Amino acid sequence: MKAFVIHPTQPSKDDSIKSNPLDNGKLITNFPIPTIPSPSYALIKILRAGICNTDLEILQGYMGFTGILGHEFVGRVVALHEDVAEDIEGEWLGKRVCGDINLGCCNNNTNTDATCGICDDSLGYNQRHPKMSRNHCPNRTVLGILNQDGTFCEYTLLPIQNLHQVPDTIPDEIAVFSEPLAAACRVVEQGLVKFRHDNAGGRGSGDRVAILGDGKLGLCVAEIVGREYLRCCRDCDEKAFPPPILFGRHERKLDLVKDSGVQTQLVSTCYSDDKQEKISPDHMNQYDVVIDATGNPNGLSLAMSLCRPMGTLVLKSTCAAGVKGFHSAPIVIDELMVVGSRCGPIDVALDLLENNSTDESENGGIPPLRMEKYMTKTFPLSQVREALEFAALKSTMKVQLVMTEE
Repeated sequence: MKAFVIHPTQPSKDDSIKSNPLDNGKLITNFPIPTIPSPSYALIKILRAGICNTDLEILQGYMGFTGILGHEFVGRVVALHEDVAEDIEGEWLGKRVCGDINLGCCNNNTNTDATCGICDDSLGYNQRHPKMSRNHCPNRTVLGILNQDGTFCEYTLLPIQNLHQVPDTIPDEIAVFSEPLAAACRVVEQGLVKFRHDNAGGRGSGDRVAILGDGKLGLCVAEIVGREYLRCCRDCDEKAFPPPILFGRHERKLDLVKDSGVQTQLVSTCYSDDKQEKISPDHMNQYDVVIDATGNPNGLSLAMSLCRPMGTLVLKSTCAAGVKGFHSAPIVIDELMVVGSRCGPIDVALDLLENNSTDESENGGIPPLRMEKYMTKTFPLSQVREALEFAALKSTMKVQLVMTEE
């Protein structure tokens, strides 16, 4: 099969030569189709795969990953183990699926039993920390990110328990968005933003939220957090309790979420000077929750400045580069709670994509979620290098690789 494989890099002896991150990967045309290791696994024929910023960071060395790149996908289960139970075969064989990307030690082909106490929740963490078993096995592998071949290929393996069936009403190009949309849903699932509606007074209350970054993930977060605001407070007085604000650098990108329950502003409005060195009093320490989805290591500094003392700073960005000149003093002095937020509920994302009537009255007054507006271009797998180059352009939104058209 064809597969785009990241290989170990050798540092250049000549510092004057700037390496191209794309040279860290290669399209191999005769990569072996994976063998199903046990009845708990399924062989999936990849139909489409999405390119996200994490993939671009991996090409630059993030996570030190080697193997097949990619983790956003929609595919079809084409084979199961010969010893699989008949009812499991009937439920999954031939079905179109997306999948959770974390493989716990009970199911990552390195151990036969759950030994960490998290995968099977024998330690009881899920009661205190919802979905800990899904994301945080200490021995996990991660699809296309950590010790697990990914989806920029024609076939891949995943445990059956990681799979989610895709409703027939969701086309392939939209189903691919389930993973990044789930990552955005994770912010709500973690209970990091809270909105309330006072039925008696018709007023809203809760967190004042700022979202930084108008890239693909930042826009997905805005779509989800904005709709959570509308779900709780759509009849509230916006002057008394304003919606979340998305700060970005591009008007055309900000316009994509103008009907999604968020306000939008250029990030330059956060500053009171042209050099963008001084934070405006209108925004300094004004937000209960600040979600950093800039994909830029320096976005953290702005996020700390916007967050109020004892507020919550949510980190969604994964960057290969560190933060130059980073000072943790504001976190300590303002007693900020810093929370990472990573993979989210694929099933919730698929529900959002399925229950998406164009009639707002059928959605409880919430606008339909139209992810097709984020599609920029598709490429065949044979042009994966060109696709990655195109995805890295600042003007690009979403790029997908098409392996098989059905």
